[in-house]
Amino acid sequence: MGLFRPGAGAARTVPPHTDAASRDEPGRAGSSATIEVEPPGRGELRITYAPAHDGDPDAGEIVWTWVPYAERDGRGKDRPVLVIARQDEQRVYAVKLTSRSHDGDRDFLALGEGPWDAQGRPSWVDIDQVYSVHAAGMRREAAALDLDRFVRVADALHRRYGWAVGR
Repeated sequence: MGLFRPGAGAARTVPPHTDAASRDEPGRAGSSATIEVEPPGRGELRITYAPAHDGDPDAGEIVWTWVPYAERDGRGKDRPVLVIARQDEQRVYAVKLTSRSHDGDRDFLALGEGPWDAQGRPSWVDIDQVYSVHAAGMRREAAALDLDRFVRVADALHRRYGWAVGR
């Protein structure tokens, strides 16, 4: 189903770490690795809210995957990401969440608490870094973000990157 109009953002790839332990972590290594990508250009991506609790990562859902650290040295951690659009048949674009406070930081948007964090901590979404998440690299669906908060994130991404926001 054509819910998104994906852009052609080029991946900034670094060979994922492939030790024996990493093979058991979805999204960490190989062709299903979660990777940071250059954000698609203005008008090359359409953000649409379309969560469907079906085991696949859909726009508007917060899913868990292994996310590489900014240093791109093979390290990273399992964390929640918000799916914002479909990239292709197997991959989606996502932005990462953090529970570390970023009040006043222009690269982060406060989301508050939600069922994606078992400890009930408030979360912030990082709108500065964009990731490509493979469906096989998703560990689990955590929750669908409510439409009001998703619209706030989509509006912030629209202002920053010029991406279209669809209904």
